[in-house]
Amino acid sequence: MRLIIKTIVLSGLIFSQGFLHVENGEIVDGSGNPVLLRGLGLGGWLVPEGYMLNIPGFGSPTEIENKIEALLGTELANEFWDLYHDKYVAKADIDQIAAWGFNSIRIPFHYKQFSPSPGEVNQFGYDIVDSLLSWCEPYNMYIILDMHCAPGGQNHGEISDSDGTARLWLEQGYKDHTIEIWHSIAEYYTDDTLIGGYDLINEPVLPDGVSSTDLRQLYIDITNTIREVDTNHIVFIEGNWYATDFTSLTPPWDENMSYSFHKYWNDITQGTIQYLINMSGSYNIPLWLGETGENSNHWGHKVVQLCESNNIGWNWWTHKKLEKITSPLSAIIDPPYQDIIDYWNGSGSQPSSAYAQAALFGMAENLKIENCETRPGVIPALMDPIYGESPTPVTTHSIPGTIAAVDYDIGARNVAYTDEDYMNTGNGSYNSGWSYRNDGVDIEANGDENGLPYNVGWTAAGEWIGYTIEDVSAGTYDLVFRVSSNVGSGIFFLELNGTNLGVISVPNTGGWWAWDTMTIPDVSVADGPQYLKLVTVQEGYNIEGFTFSVTSNSIDDGLMVEQFILGKPYPNPFNPSMMIDISVNESGIYSANVFDLNGKIIAEMYSGTLEVGEHSLTWDGVNFNGEPVASGIYLLTIMNETTRTNKKLLLVR
Repeated sequence: MRLIIKTIVLSGLIFSQGFLHVENGEIVDGSGNPVLLRGLGLGGWLVPEGYMLNIPGFGSPTEIENKIEALLGTELANEFWDLYHDKYVAKADIDQIAAWGFNSIRIPFHYKQFSPSPGEVNQFGYDIVDSLLSWCEPYNMYIILDMHCAPGGQNHGEISDSDGTARLWLEQGYKDHTIEIWHSIAEYYTDDTLIGGYDLINEPVLPDGVSSTDLRQLYIDITNTIREVDTNHIVFIEGNWYATDFTSLTPPWDENMSYSFHKYWNDITQGTIQYLINMSGSYNIPLWLGETGENSNHWGHKVVQLCESNNIGWNWWTHKKLEKITSPLSAIIDPPYQDIIDYWNGSGSQPSSAYAQAALFGMAENLKIENCETRPGVIPALMDPIYGESPTPVTTHSIPGTIAAVDYDIGARNVAYTDEDYMNTGNGSYNSGWSYRNDGVDIEANGDENGLPYNVGWTAAGEWIGYTIEDVSAGTYDLVFRVSSNVGSGIFFLELNGTNLGVISVPNTGGWWAWDTMTIPDVSVADGPQYLKLVTVQEGYNIEGFTFSVTSNSIDDGLMVEQFILGKPYPNPFNPSMMIDISVNESGIYSANVFDLNGKIIAEMYSGTLEVGEHSLTWDGVNFNGEPVASGIYLLTIMNETTRTNKKLLLVR
């Protein structure tokens, strides 16, 4: 009865969308229109991987399950995994993926989720894919089923959940079980038009003594059993050695198949995929980049360009991880879960069962999309056609105001920034700090309690970062930088709309996180959007951010304006209090406030009506809470409905 109901619900899609299939060397929809697959992988959801969960030593799915069961016991461990699956991917995730513009997803699964042993059916796999189908149906989003962990393990690594040996290729029983599972899956989903296809075996790696013809034969056997019950869906065939080597996999043996390759940590030139294009052309069979990612935004953008210029669909790995920068979504790691990680890493004590439960269940809750951080630039790199041509603001910047150094524009290298090491082509990391953003710009979490949470570091000569500032009030400003250095050799300069504002030589501040301020005074800012460019001349500094702080447009001898005259603050420097005279020529509502150099208001001197005549205003050097503020430079701003002016104050305790 359940299968009949399911068929009735989805049968209408056959007439509106039809099956994704291969026709004349292309992947097309039911009407024969070419479809360029743009997708995200749901890695980590059904096949947890250690690096995604920050578990030391990576760890296979079984090892991870055993670690968690050892802490929680069987019953609580099962509850954890139920919660984990519910939170990692939900309808809200699919809604967001669709809103980003993707038309497909790839779902890696473990064979046990459909059949733990020969002849045994696990309804879990079918139920979870059915839920996924219902979420994808409003968007006509295709689902590609990927056997990520095959019986016995298709390679020797953790990702296949092997025991270190790829036993799928060594024992016939594992092959037979694999064939059986695909027969059952195909029979169940034969009429589902949103199933884009079957990715038969993820990243096979043949052990010594096993021939590529053995790989071909198993693929043929799986295809044949699928075609007994399902002639509708594409079969995706991955090459040996992590989907890169297609020896013996040509010629094709099915009319509705595609070759799927993976691309990681190599160059982004045409030459890197030309052998695949030649194979595709020779046999008139489409290609699909089934996995790519774990690299910088610039690299990902270039890979997408490379694929689409050759009519190749692609799938980014993966949509969500814990505290990572390469995925669009990142879940935070709370201190309790970090304690669990430390215990597993051998640097912490064993937690109690209650503590472990709270920590692990909290980690699962943090996986909800509502609780995740969106990494700036990842989605635009893949989906925004202007990413490689012109910068776009990462957020709305204002003058006056503070701009975090890490909030530079979104765009490719040489568009929004320039950095020496900006992608991984097999030579290691491209972001030394590995925080917040996925570009070549090196960013770290600095733990500055009195400042911003991140800083740009590991600066090198010739590197630059750019900022589009759209909310601008014309005037004269002090440009104040928050910088640090442990060597005292860093030099940078700034340009505003192409005009050099000055060169900053950063002294030794006493440490890489020992922050100090430096100022370029009296910067004139015109109306309209501004473009600020920070250029490194010499390495050796960190920068946290900079503030456009309003300054006076005149000498300090008294400012004549239409409505009022200000005298000099006295005494100045002062301790513990200062006074300023104001001669009001036009009665009205006036306010007088004190700001710090970060543009934050810290005290109110006056707010209300001032009549024509002489007045004096006093500040006793305390904040809104009545607490004495620290020594330093402060900005007194006095304004009415039409006019604002400022005076610098120096408090010396």
